Amino acid sequence: MLRSGCALRQLRAGRAAPAAARLPLGAEMPKKAGATNKGKSQSKEPERPLPPLGPVAVDPKGCVTIAVHAKPGSKQNAVTDVTAEAVSVAIAAPPAEGEANAELCRYLSKVLELRKSDVVLDKGGKSREKVVKLLASTTPEEILEKLKKQVEKQ
Repeated sequence: MLRSGCALRQLRAGRAAPAAARLPLGAEMPKKAGATNKGKSQSKEPERPLPPLGPVAVDPKGCVTIAVHAKPGSKQNAVTDVTAEAVSVAIAAPPAEGEANAELCRYLSKVLELRKSDVVLDKGGKSREKVVKLLASTTPEEILEKLKKQVEKQ
């Protein structure tokens, strides 16, 4: 009988639980008799962050994030489109040595009327699909409105 590599390594290391101690897939540990949740919240639903407003969302820490589809090497900086997935931004900088990323943050700080230090690249340093984090206290609705106004100017 062939076993998966991970399970085989665990058996060799002696870390695998005996078959009698394993629970079937999807089963939960039985509750102790008389155990109660005194003093604990009775809600069974965990708190979830607000649903995203298209490409603009709020991360678990409370910062506003923007999903960006960057188009480096353009003639000029411009917000070209706002879709449900991302904000398309043309960047007038080459995609080399982080120049386009720096220009993207500078341009978005200007469009969103924020300080340059409040707009930082969170994810996607070497990708066209990026996530920009806003450190200033603002709402996703305000940000989305400013981005849509910028698209209308084009």
